[in-house]
Amino acid sequence: MSSRILEEGLSDSDRKPLLDYPDTSLSDSDTEGDAVFERKKRRHVNETAQGPKFSYEEAVEEAGFGLFHGLLLVVCGWANASDAVEILCVSFLLPTARCDLQLSSSDMGLLTASIFLGMMIGGYVWGYLADQKGRQRVLVISLTVNGVFGALASLAPRFWLFLLLRFISGIGVGGSIPVIFSYFSEFQPRTKRGAMISGLATFWMAGNILAAGLAWLVIPNTFLSFQLGTLEFQSWRLFVVLCSIPSLSSALIFGLVMPESPKFLMEAGRVEAAVCVFRKMYNFNHRGNTKPFPRNSVLLQHMELAQQVTELKISPTSEKGKIVANTKIQRISHRIRKVLEPIQKLFSDHLTSRSVLLLIIFFCISFGYYGLWMWFPELFKRIEDGGSPCANASQSSSSLQPANATCYHVKTEVYMEGFITAAANLPGNIFTIFMMDVVGGKVLLTFSLLLSGVSVFFIWAVQTKTQTLIMSCVFSAVSVIAWNALDVIGTELYPTQLRSSALGFFTGVGRVASILGNVVFGQLVDTNCAVPILLVAALLFIGGVAAIKLPHTKHAELT
Repeated sequence: MSSRILEEGLSDSDRKPLLDYPDTSLSDSDTEGDAVFERKKRRHVNETAQGPKFSYEEAVEEAGFGLFHGLLLVVCGWANASDAVEILCVSFLLPTARCDLQLSSSDMGLLTASIFLGMMIGGYVWGYLADQKGRQRVLVISLTVNGVFGALASLAPRFWLFLLLRFISGIGVGGSIPVIFSYFSEFQPRTKRGAMISGLATFWMAGNILAAGLAWLVIPNTFLSFQLGTLEFQSWRLFVVLCSIPSLSSALIFGLVMPESPKFLMEAGRVEAAVCVFRKMYNFNHRGNTKPFPRNSVLLQHMELAQQVTELKISPTSEKGKIVANTKIQRISHRIRKVLEPIQKLFSDHLTSRSVLLLIIFFCISFGYYGLWMWFPELFKRIEDGGSPCANASQSSSSLQPANATCYHVKTEVYMEGFITAAANLPGNIFTIFMMDVVGGKVLLTFSLLLSGVSVFFIWAVQTKTQTLIMSCVFSAVSVIAWNALDVIGTELYPTQLRSSALGFFTGVGRVASILGNVVFGQLVDTNCAVPILLVAALLFIGGVAAIKLPHTKHAELT
């Protein structure tokens, strides 16, 4: 049957590649409300027009929920944890590496900012490539870049080289963070998506704990140091190497066993490949069930419809796309416009208001969280002898040490406190998993940002080491709820063709804020550290107010 019949029988929202299914009936026991009614109505129209078949969302539900999604959560979660390890390892090595690399507080601010600069560039570039070439391929490359250059940084004898290698590593991190959430969300049933994405975000906490635990075990133990040629390979350099292993192992797993996103394959017109992925999901989730995944008997017709959609896109030979590349400048200009086209779409029509709000929220939370979090180990080091983090504001980090002192042996309390603060994420993550599909991401995002602002204010106001640690743990537990909610909302607000590009762009904006946060802390932590801490509190409040205006996305279908 021709695609003309499809156009007559389906609404605009249903003119998508559909999957055939041999026997579907409208169940009287389905009581999920209007959304379920719409799905039933669409299925009924599909059966009338061209025989029984499923839309993408219905095919995901038909594939089931079980073992495949559990394995997917572990694999994607390990990749997410590897990004956390690679980012946070810099903050844990500062108390010791600053001596070997002869770093001032300003240098430490630049070092922590360098990885965010790389993430800003990598976030959008990799996100754009993921929307054009596929999620799985981009994840393999970005994770490899992250791991390889992160490990090479351990061999850098000079600060400028270490800075450069961490910057390149950041380019890899910037690609894997937004793409992993797009990839993961496109395998999830609509009613499970919020909880599953929250579960994926929980692995960031696992990365925090892993980085803090490795730092605690490795860096204070100077007996792990050895001579490598002319380079004295201190324990902190070994720590840097160990932190690259999660990224490299994740790249290997994605390259060998993980399939491409079925949603991306359907949108790209590769329907047969998408059906293969659905069958794999079905077989994993229905182990022991002899009933196979529905055979797509009208696959060629769906491929014909997908081909018609593909032909509508600008091709090099079409009149609309006929920018004749007579010169190299014209070719470069055309490519730049193609790369920037998703940004233009983000701020057009109905997407404009939500994009502006997300831009504000990403900036505020990134400046606040990373500006403060990356300096926690250094702040804990400064309060080893008691008092608040700003008690010694008039003294530089170098002046806190006697002239003949070295960075070894660092007290293990510094890393123990970092470990406790990282572990404080756990209550917030558990709360998010259970409440995301109950109250929705918007509510959680709003209240967590407002409460985070309050907790940061008290970090500045407290006067003892114990009080500082308690408020830092409160900030850790509450702020992670905002990040988890933002991960869910970000994947549900944009269509497949823009999802990775949107997340890449907004995480890029967040990286700019992270850079500014670290530079501000580096410049002011020795003179007036109350200013950046109070600025963080104010920005978190602003982000919470902006979140109130976001649309609700609870149980929303992916478009």
